[in-house]
Amino acid sequence: MIRRRKTRPVWIGKVEVGGRAPITVQSMTNTDTEDVRRTVRQIRCLEKAGCEIIRVAVPTVRAARALAAIKKRISIPLVADIHFRHTLALESIAQGVDAVRLNPGNIRNPKQVRRVVRAAKEAGIPIRIGVNSGSIRRPGGREKDLVRLMVRRTLSYCTQFERLGFRDIILSLKASNCMETMEAYRTVAGRCDYPLHVGVTAAGPPETAIVKSAIAIGGLVSEGVGDTIRVSLSGPPVAEVEAGIEILKALGLRPAGIEIISCPTCGRTQIDLVRLVRDIRRRTKGMPGDLKVAIMGCVVNGPGEAREADVGIAGGKGFGYLFKNGKKIRKVPEVQFADVLMKEIERLLQKRGR
Repeated sequence: MIRRRKTRPVWIGKVEVGGRAPITVQSMTNTDTEDVRRTVRQIRCLEKAGCEIIRVAVPTVRAARALAAIKKRISIPLVADIHFRHTLALESIAQGVDAVRLNPGNIRNPKQVRRVVRAAKEAGIPIRIGVNSGSIRRPGGREKDLVRLMVRRTLSYCTQFERLGFRDIILSLKASNCMETMEAYRTVAGRCDYPLHVGVTAAGPPETAIVKSAIAIGGLVSEGVGDTIRVSLSGPPVAEVEAGIEILKALGLRPAGIEIISCPTCGRTQIDLVRLVRDIRRRTKGMPGDLKVAIMGCVVNGPGEAREADVGIAGGKGFGYLFKNGKKIRKVPEVQFADVLMKEIERLLQKRGR
């Protein structure tokens, strides 16, 4: 069982982050925020996929002024992502966002920071202090230890906020390197009680980003560090949400849903296992309920794994055995695998009241 780090609770709209709240999954739109219709459409797709907090880029005044219209048409909390111009944070707050993200690497003027903090305090919304490795080093800077620099800048920013009596803060310290990211989060976790938004920045294309995120996010969360997460990848935002949910499922922090376990295939495999797995995954996607479905390709590990699942198939040459609740039920021709499995899945879900 994972023992979560104790943090102070912070509310982003109606969603609690930290405290005793479950770990939430976030994403960020890749639309032009000024295009309200497209941005809202993408956010609604992300909501459907399971996104619980959404962040949008605010590079212009027009983007900031679009936030009120966007917020009215979505159901999840809206966070404004601010860089360079503190006035965009002020306008975003005036438009009614649920939180703002500031980057200490590019908004450094203490007077400007104070103005944003006071506006957030008056509006009753939190601020995420979001440090990333790409913007924290100043040109000509001598600091070589990236982790030390990220932690120092983050806590220095916190001090500015605290002097103004503001503690509705969430922190993130992201690098593109897994080990530096993990070290930064572990270090800051031991020096404050603020909730942490965990992720890897500039993680790359999906096949790379998902691996990096599973290592860094999964590793930290397994240690109890992390209150909200984002899997960042160069691709559709919906894929970020799906990957984040899968990481939490793998750690036992989300209901597993229809969990498919299948073998990696080898020379003993005598059925079209890959096709079958893809077919069942497609047909069970989004189905409610918690079931473990085993799809195994041979008689070595197949029967044992199938017995440990709620329902499963262990394949042979052109046939397989159906297992249910640990018992072998009957022999099934390969051409019937998918339909037989789906019928059994539906029966089990119906029996459990789903």
